[in-house]
Amino acid sequence: MSATAVHSLWTTAATAADPIAKIDAPKIEYGQLSPVLIVLGAAIIGILVEAFVPRRSRYYAQMFVSAVALIAAFAAIVALAAGGYGTTKAGIAAMGAVAVDGPALFLQGTILLTSLVGLFTFAERRLDPEVHGNRVDSFAAQAAAVPGSESEQKAVKAGFTTTEVFPLLLFAVAGMLVFPAANDLLTLFVALEVFSLPLYLLCALARRKRLMSQEAAVKYFLLGAFASAFTLFGIALLYGYAGSMSYGTIAQVVDGTIQNVTPALADTMGNDALLLVGSALIVMGLLFKVGAVPFHMWTPDVYQGAPTPVTGFMAAATKVAAFGALLRILYVVLPGLRWDWRPVMWAVAIVTMLAGAIVAITQTDIKRLLAYSSIAHAGFILAGVIATTPEGISSVLFYLAAYSFVTIGAFAVVTLVRDAGGEATHLSKWAGLGRRSPLVAAVFAVFLLAFAGIPLTSGFSGKFAVFKAAAEGGAAPLVVIGVISSAIAAFFYIRVIVLMFFSEPRPEGPTVAVPSPLTMTAIGVGVAVTVVLGVAPQYFLDLAGQAGVFVR
Repeated sequence: MSATAVHSLWTTAATAADPIAKIDAPKIEYGQLSPVLIVLGAAIIGILVEAFVPRRSRYYAQMFVSAVALIAAFAAIVALAAGGYGTTKAGIAAMGAVAVDGPALFLQGTILLTSLVGLFTFAERRLDPEVHGNRVDSFAAQAAAVPGSESEQKAVKAGFTTTEVFPLLLFAVAGMLVFPAANDLLTLFVALEVFSLPLYLLCALARRKRLMSQEAAVKYFLLGAFASAFTLFGIALLYGYAGSMSYGTIAQVVDGTIQNVTPALADTMGNDALLLVGSALIVMGLLFKVGAVPFHMWTPDVYQGAPTPVTGFMAAATKVAAFGALLRILYVVLPGLRWDWRPVMWAVAIVTMLAGAIVAITQTDIKRLLAYSSIAHAGFILAGVIATTPEGISSVLFYLAAYSFVTIGAFAVVTLVRDAGGEATHLSKWAGLGRRSPLVAAVFAVFLLAFAGIPLTSGFSGKFAVFKAAAEGGAAPLVVIGVISSAIAAFFYIRVIVLMFFSEPRPEGPTVAVPSPLTMTAIGVGVAVTVVLGVAPQYFLDLAGQAGVFVR
C-alpha cells in the first residue's frame, strides 16, 4: 500500500472520529502569567550565563539578572493588581490551570519581595576572610568536590564560587509563584516539585560544615519525596472521586451541585472514602511544607545544616507559598468538607503551637531555636486558616507578609556573628553580644520581640489579626491555647535578649563581621517592615482584606 493511501485512510479515520480532527490550540494569557514567566526566563538565562560567561564575571552577571528579574516580576504583580486582576477582573488563566486573584497576587508579591531580600544575603561576600586573595560567599567552592578532598582544596585555591545558586533560587521562586495560584491538582504538584528540587540542592552547598549541610539536604530530600508521594497519591484518589483535576469541578462534586453527572461519576461520587483519604493525603503534603507537627521532623535539622542565607529564604518564602496553597485547597476545593477538616486542623494547630514553643526552650543552637520558633508560628497561622471567614484569609495573608521579613532579617543577623569555624550558632557564644556590638544585638532583639508578638512590632499585629479572626470564627479555645503558647515562646526569645545584653562577654567569644551593603539592606528592610507593620498596620491589613477573596 502506498504512503498516500495510508495517509488518506488516516485522515478519513481522523475525520470520522471527530474529536481527534480538531484539537484546539491552548489559549494562554501571557500578561496575567507574566510574573512567573519573567522569573522562569531569567532562570534559563542564568543557566546560559553559567555555560558561556567567563568564570570571573559570572557572579556579577548572575546577581544582575536575578535582581532585575525579581524587580520586574514584582512590577508585573503591581501592574496586574492596579489593573483590577486582584478584585473585579479576577479569573482563571492558562486553560484553567492557574488562578489570578487577590490572594494569589498578594502572596506572589510577598514571595518576590522576600526572595529579593534573600538574594542579597546569597550574594554577600565580605563576611568570611579572603581565601588566597579571593572573596568568598556562604556556598561551597565546587559543589561536586568531596568535602575535605584534594579537588575541593584546589577549587578553593583557584577561587571558584558556586554561582549556580542564583538560577536555582530563581527556579525555586518560579515554583513558589505558581504553587499558591494553582487551580488544578496537576499544576499544584508540578509547582511543588519545581520549587522543592532546587531547595534540596541549595541545602547541600554550605562552604563550612559541608558534611552537616549534605546530611541536611539528604534528610530534606528523603522526607520531601515521601511528602510528595503522599500528595500525588491523594491527587490520584481525588481524581478517581471527582473525575477531574480542576478545583472548581471537584468542589462542585463535593457539594453535589455538579450539573452533568455521567454514570461513571455517579458510581464514584458516592464513595466518600476516596474523597476523605485523598483530601487528607493532599493536606498532609502541604502541612509537611508548612512545617506543622507531626510533619515537622525535617525542620530543625535542615534549618541548622543548610547555608544560613538558604535557611532564611526557605523559612520565609516556602511558608508563604505552602500556606497559600493550603488556603486555596481548603477554601476553594473542600468548603463542603468543612465539618470534616476543621476538627483535624484544630488538633494540628494546637499540637503545633505547643510543641514548637515547648521544644524551643531546650535548644542551644540559634538556628534550631529559630526552626522550632517557625513551627510554633505555623500553628499560629493555622488558627487563622481554621476561622473559615474572609477575615481568616486576610489575617493569614498579613501574618505571612509580616513573618517572612522578620525571618529573613533574623537569619541575616545570624550570618554576621562569627568565630574561627564560621558562623557561631551556639547560644553560649552569643553571651555579651550587646556589649561587643550593641547595634547588631539591638536589631536581633527587635526581630526576637516581633517573633514573640510584643506590641509595636509586626508580630503583634499579625498575631492579633489571626487570633481575632479565629475567635470570631468560633475557635475561641484555640485562641486561649495560642496565647499560652505565645507566653511560653516569649520566655525563650527574652532569654536570648537577656543573654546578649546582661551577660559578661567571653574573652574568646565571636566577632561580628562587617557586612557589605547587601546584607545591611536585607537587615534594614527587615527592621523597617517589622516596625512599620507594628506601628501602622492598618493600610496593609486593608490591602490584605481587599486581596482576601478567592476566585472559584
